[in-house]
Amino acid sequence: MSETLQTTDVAASDADLLAQTAIAVREAGSALRERFGEVVRYQTREELMRALAANDDTALDVLRPRLTRLRPDAGWVEDELDGGALPPGEWWVVDPAEGNVNHLHALPEWAVTATLVRENQPVLTAVHLPLTGETYTALTGAGAHLDGRPLHVSRTADLGLSIVATSQARPDEDEKVVRRVGSSITAMLFDALVVRAAVPATLHLLNVAAGRIDAFWQFAGARADLLPGALLVTEAGGRISDAEGRPWTPQSQSFLAAAPGVHAEAVSTLSR
Repeated sequence: MSETLQTTDVAASDADLLAQTAIAVREAGSALRERFGEVVRYQTREELMRALAANDDTALDVLRPRLTRLRPDAGWVEDELDGGALPPGEWWVVDPAEGNVNHLHALPEWAVTATLVRENQPVLTAVHLPLTGETYTALTGAGAHLDGRPLHVSRTADLGLSIVATSQARPDEDEKVVRRVGSSITAMLFDALVVRAAVPATLHLLNVAAGRIDAFWQFAGARADLLPGALLVTEAGGRISDAEGRPWTPQSQSFLAAAPGVHAEAVSTLSR
């Protein structure tokens, strides 16, 4: 078989795989939606962790068997807060309840995500927002879509006219990272039109891919936070780098996704 035919077959197989992945995240989202609506009360950190784990388990009970059937030999990332490179081969990077704390507080900003990573490159991703019914998908080389409609990043070329966003540092993050987050927000308040700061990161990145906001940045961060949005933004025509403008990898200590017209200005602001 020629290399061209092999490539075509792989692309077709990945497209079918993406369609099945999207079904899986929708089903997991339905299970989480049934648990949504009342504020979950907790008095200690231990109670909070148990409530978060209960949501995760609800979605994982749907996702794990379905995704394992789709790719039996793929590894499975157990810790959604993990960062860094993955071992060789294929891996499912899943966040069963992205924005889990929001879910517990009856806030609408949460999602279910599943991304297939091949040799440390995201190949396909599906992100489902159960409360709106929207499903965002991306496949390497085939674009990013919202319920089948193509997405494209903003054409804004002036950071001063831009809405930008960031997420906060992870719980128990190093003090230097926390202070860097704060100073970056201050810098953006001077240079951008509007600055949004909230969790989860994935929902901001969906908005970058859809052209609703113009840039998103974060310091440190986990694979499950950033890989789905990185692929969506890239396939929607955006630029991905670290905060200094260097190529981003899961080992990077910062992350920036932006419309091409404001990427350089965003790097300049974050580098101050």
